[in-house]
Amino acid sequence: MSTKLSVAFLGLGHMGGPMAANLVKAGYEVVGYDPVPAAQKQALKDGLSVVDTAVAAVTDADVVITMLPNGRLVLDLYDDILAVAKENTLFVDSSTIDVADAREAADRAHAAGYRAIDAPVSGGVAGAAAGTLAFMVGGSKADFASARPLLEVMGRKVVHCGGSGVGQAAKICNNMILGVSMIAISEAFVLGEKLGLSNQALFDVASNASGQCWALTSNCPVPGPVLTTPANNAYQPGFAVALMDKDLSLAANALRANGIDAELGLRAAELYKRFNTEGAGGLDFSAIITDIRTRSGATAV
Repeated sequence: MSTKLSVAFLGLGHMGGPMAANLVKAGYEVVGYDPVPAAQKQALKDGLSVVDTAVAAVTDADVVITMLPNGRLVLDLYDDILAVAKENTLFVDSSTIDVADAREAADRAHAAGYRAIDAPVSGGVAGAAAGTLAFMVGGSKADFASARPLLEVMGRKVVHCGGSGVGQAAKICNNMILGVSMIAISEAFVLGEKLGLSNQALFDVASNASGQCWALTSNCPVPGPVLTTPANNAYQPGFAVALMDKDLSLAANALRANGIDAELGLRAAELYKRFNTEGAGGLDFSAIITDIRTRSGATAV
């Protein structure tokens, strides 16, 4: 794929904005659209051409990338832009949405004569800015191959997971593991505190034993052991509780729809839903440890 291709990027928020900026840095011509004035202003600074409507952005694009908050918005947007895109346009949806919505979006694009993949990401705002995201892609091998050069500009790891919707399946499965892991780690730290075990000692043991995992060694929920974690910055995200709530809700929907007996996944979704509803949505998801402490009648040590 030549970097002379024109890209329409729809959704220039905390994730989409830096992703689009990295495409500009790599030599792609990027036309962007976002209804938020602050996002438009930043996109102009980053070298994008910014237009007033999604339709205007898409009309002459070879590739259309969407990064939106939910599946309903993606499907509604596709209703508008599929009618104006040029022949053989490749649609790449990097939103995190329900698997059924991802498959519906791809079906609509294919029915209109276009190519389409779902390509949700992991890595957060920092990964979007650094171009080190992980992409989990669903779609045909041919469409994946066409999109891969762009995805490799925005990410460090690009994995073809299978057909339409399977990229979204990989994303929600991965984040279910992450959510359950963070709760388990947080419960262990609170228990350790109650039993007189220092956080540093527990970290030193678990990070070098069978309890080792990414949520512990890269996003440790207590301040001290890993100095770069949100726990050392009043739990400023990071990956926000509101986003974990969203992703676990998608996982819970899929678990129920497919008859999976997944007590931990469903319970994790409930806990993050409650934490988000109680006002913690803007904190890093590792702040769940503070909720566990409060409900345990414990205090940080």
